[in-house]
Amino acid sequence: MDALLQKQRDFFHTGATLPVSARVTYLKKLQAAIRQQQDELCRVLYLDLGKSPTEAYMCEIGMCLEEIAYFLKHLPKLARDKTVKTAMSNFPAKSIIRPEPRGNVLIISPWNYPFLLSVEPLIDAVAAGNTVVLKPSAYSPHTSQAVRQLLQTVFPEEYVAVVTGGRQENQHLLSQPFDYIFFTGSTAVGKEVLRRAAENLTP
Repeated sequence: MDALLQKQRDFFHTGATLPVSARVTYLKKLQAAIRQQQDELCRVLYLDLGKSPTEAYMCEIGMCLEEIAYFLKHLPKLARDKTVKTAMSNFPAKSIIRPEPRGNVLIISPWNYPFLLSVEPLIDAVAAGNTVVLKPSAYSPHTSQAVRQLLQTVFPEEYVAVVTGGRQENQHLLSQPFDYIFFTGSTAVGKEVLRRAAENLTP
């Protein structure tokens, strides 16, 4: 796991995730992979949670596809530099706001919406130009494995990687200096995530 995280940090520092064209390319690949694997995703969501194909699509798969469609349409504008007013004291300087990625992002997702709350924040993180380590819930094992296989067909592990397991893996990941953590889950676990994130000043 330590070697994987270092590999992701090194990959981010090459600048490979920065071009908008590269982000769009990977979002399109992910979109195609989700559509291709839709039946399998419905199957595993039924095995883990008893969700019908209609519910699986409406509440999880379809929402992820909508998220990708949004970024494919708007990402070039969202990533563009924005010129803002410059204070007279700084004349003749020019001021801009430049959106930049955080770096290496950790996503910890829950069991009750295991596809949506794993893949949707992943879409956002990739669209913003980050690398991602995704830690899905151990309580939705079929979906977690399907998500892992899906993402392995789209991304090299130095870009996006899935770490499965339970509490021990969570603890090790939370000890690492990630640049951003996206967590969805219980209040009790959230407090622990916040405490561990604070040790590294991780938002």
